Amino acid sequence: MHAALVTMATSTTDTQKDQFVEWLARIAASRDRAAFAQLFDHFAPRLKSFLIRKGSTAEQAEDLVQETMIAVWSKAALFASGKGSVSTWIFTIARNLRIDRLRRERSQLYTDLEDFDAPDETAGAEETLGRSQEDNHVSQALAQIPAEQRELLILSFVEDVPQSEIATRLGLPLGTVKSRMRLGYQRLRKLLEQMN
Repeated sequence: MHAALVTMATSTTDTQKDQFVEWLARIAASRDRAAFAQLFDHFAPRLKSFLIRKGSTAEQAEDLVQETMIAVWSKAALFASGKGSVSTWIFTIARNLRIDRLRRERSQLYTDLEDFDAPDETAGAEETLGRSQEDNHVSQALAQIPAEQRELLILSFVEDVPQSEIATRLGLPLGTVKSRMRLGYQRLRKLLEQMN
C-alpha cells in the first residue's frame, strides 16, 4: 500500500514538489485560494483515479476527493516537509479517509441489524412452509446459474465479502467480478420470478 503511495509521490519532478510545498505553505499562512485551486486541480483527478483503483465507485471517489481536499485546506499548517512529500501526505489522507468510510459503512450495517425485528419464534405452520418453499426456490435457482456467477453471489450475499476482496481472493479484475455478479443476480431474479 505504502509502496504505491511512494511511487505516485515520486513520479513528480523536483520543481513540482517545490511548487506543492509553496502552495501548501501559502494555504497554511493566509488561506490562499489561488494556491488551493492549483493544488486541487493537480491532485483531484489523481486522487479519484487512485481511489477507484482501490475499489471505490466513481461517486464514492468524488466524495472522498472532496473530503481529502477539505482536510488539506484545514490541516495545511500540520504538513511537515521533513516527514515526506506533499503528494505522499495528501494520498495518505485520502487512503485514511477511505478506510474510515469503509469502517463506518460496515458498522452501520451491524447497527441497523439491532433495529431489526426478530421473527416471531411461534411462526404459524403456513409461514414456516412459505419460508421453506422460498429457501427451496432460491437453492434451485442458484443451481441453474453458471458456477462462476453462483460463487460470486454466495460470497457477496451469504458470506458478506466486499467485491474488492472477492476480486483479490479469486484473482479476478474488479470489473469482471461486478459484471458476473450483475449477470448472476439478473438470472437469479428471473428464475425466481418464473418459479412464483
